[in-house]
Amino acid sequence: MSRLYRDTGVVLRTYKLGEADRIVSFLTRRHGKVRAAAKGVRRTNSRFGARLEPFVHVDVQFHTGRTLDVVTQVQTLDAFAMPIVADYQRYTSASAIVETADRLTVEEGEPALRLYLLVVGALRALADGERDCSLVLDAFLLRAMAFAGWAPAIDECARCGEPGPHRAFSVAGGGAMCPRCRMAGSVHPAPEIFQLLGALLHGDWPTADAATQNTRRDASGLVAAQLQWHLERQLRSLPLVERRARDAEVTGK
Repeated sequence: MSRLYRDTGVVLRTYKLGEADRIVSFLTRRHGKVRAAAKGVRRTNSRFGARLEPFVHVDVQFHTGRTLDVVTQVQTLDAFAMPIVADYQRYTSASAIVETADRLTVEEGEPALRLYLLVVGALRALADGERDCSLVLDAFLLRAMAFAGWAPAIDECARCGEPGPHRAFSVAGGGAMCPRCRMAGSVHPAPEIFQLLGALLHGDWPTADAATQNTRRDASGLVAAQLQWHLERQLRSLPLVERRARDAEVTGK
C-alpha cells in the first residue's frame, strides 16, 4: 500500500533516469539509505533541482512506489554543496565521505543514525572551512570504520589486547600490534602518527591540529589502507583527494 513519509537526509549521489528524471540516493536520519526517483528534476524549470545535488542536507517527503519511492517535496536545511564545490580540496574530501557512506549502507531502509550524524558533521566542517580538509576526512573515515566494526586498534594490540603504546601496525591484523603478535608486513609508524590517529578517532582536535604535515600525510595513508582492506576495493574518489594542509595550521615543519 502506497504512503507518504518524511525524513531528513543528505544526498549521497544521483543517477540519470530517462530524459528528465534522476534517481537520488539519500542517507536519512530514520530510514537509512533511501533511493528515490525525482521526477523532472533535470528540467530547467524544476521546482527542486538544485536541492537534490550531492552534499545537500534536506528535509524530504517520499511517496512509496512499486520499485522506487518518489520524491514529492524537498526543503533545504543546509546548503553544504555551495562552499564545497567551489574548492577542489573540499570537494574531493566530501566526495570520499559520501562514497564511503554509500558503500557502508548496503541494505536500503536499515537505520544508520550514527553514520548519518557523522556525514552531516563532516560535511558541515568542510563547508565551514575552519579545519584542515584532510583531518576532517580522516576523522570521518576512522569513525565510519568504528560504525562498521572495523576501527583499527591504536592504544592496544589488535590481536591480544595488551595495552600500548606499540610500534608495529598491520592493516591485515587490524591495527597496532605488540612485539609477540606482530605480523609479517607490518609497518612501524612514528609515535606521533599513533597519537594523531587516536586524536582523530576520539575528537581531540587540539592534538590533531598540532600535527605536522608529514604526520598527517602518513596517518592518512594508514587510514586509507585500513578502509580499503575492509571494503576489498579502492574508493574511486579517495585517490583524487588533495592531501595539502594550510601552512597556518601546521606546526613543527
